[in-house]
Amino acid sequence: MTNLTISLDENIVRQARVRAIQQGTSLSAKIREFVAAFAAGKTQTVAVVDPTTHLMRVMAEVREEIARNTAQNPSAQSTGTGLRAPVARRTLRDDMYDGDFRARARGATDEDKA
Repeated sequence: MTNLTISLDENIVRQARVRAIQQGTSLSAKIREFVAAFAAGKTQTVAVVDPTTHLMRVMAEVREEIARNTAQNPSAQSTGTGLRAPVARRTLRDDMYDGDFRARARGATDEDKA
C-alpha cells in the first residue's frame, strides 16, 4: 500500500472524521473508497448516507437475519419481534386465587364441602 500526503483545511478534516465515525468507518477508509471509485471511472464516487439512513439499513439487515433464523427454527416461539416469548410463571397471587379461594379462606376442606 502506498502512502499519499494531501493538504486539506483543518475544519473540513474534522467534519469528515465526524461523519466517517457516524457511518462506522474511518476517514482513511472513506478516502480509499473515493480514490478507488475515481480510478475505476465511476461518476458518483461518494454516496451520501446520513446516520439515520445507515441505522435504518442496519435495522433492516437485522430483521432479515431474524427472519432467516426463525425460518430455520420454526419451533421457536416468536412474539413477532424475533424475540422468544417470555415463559409464563406462576406467582403467589396466581396460587392464592387458584380455585375456590373463598372456601380456603373459611378453612373449608374438600371433605367439608361434600
